[in-house]
Amino acid sequence: MKSVTHAADILLRGGVIAYPTEGVFGLGCLPEDQGAIQRVLDIKQRDAAKGLILIAADADQFDGWIDLPDVTALPDPDPTHPVTWIVPAGPKVTSLLRGMHPSIAVRITTNPTAKSLCIAADSPLVSTSANLSGRPTARNRNILQRQFGSVVDYVVPGDCGPASGPSEIRDFVSGNVLRHRKS
Repeated sequence: MKSVTHAADILLRGGVIAYPTEGVFGLGCLPEDQGAIQRVLDIKQRDAAKGLILIAADADQFDGWIDLPDVTALPDPDPTHPVTWIVPAGPKVTSLLRGMHPSIAVRITTNPTAKSLCIAADSPLVSTSANLSGRPTARNRNILQRQFGSVVDYVVPGDCGPASGPSEIRDFVSGNVLRHRKS
């Protein structure tokens, strides 16, 4: 897909993109780029203390980002019920990514566009819902374009799905649900 290649080029040059995920549109960048991460936080008006999510095409992309004896211990993703896991942060994780937490939130994405972006960039991506902090999340491409088209470097074409809203968040160690999936 030409649009995915274009988006990956933007990411690799330090850009910020908006893109579809399993349940909502996301804002993101590469997790190594502190300037781009700060820009995502500024665009979203998000408190840096809250931390961000990383998504990846597969568990191996989290190598160095998470501190588990085996990154493949993460459960296989369910496309209709996405789960973001809170796991111990690895040595690559900075305070801008984890916020005030010792952990990092991660999800193996099943959305074809988001997965292709991770593969094309050969990296996990920072992923936070496309909304101003505390406001409804964009699930409609026209709303996404209107709200964020002028402040991100590229809006990646594609559709959200197959989930109907933001992912559930669970603690990997305890299994406790920290945020129920919103429909």
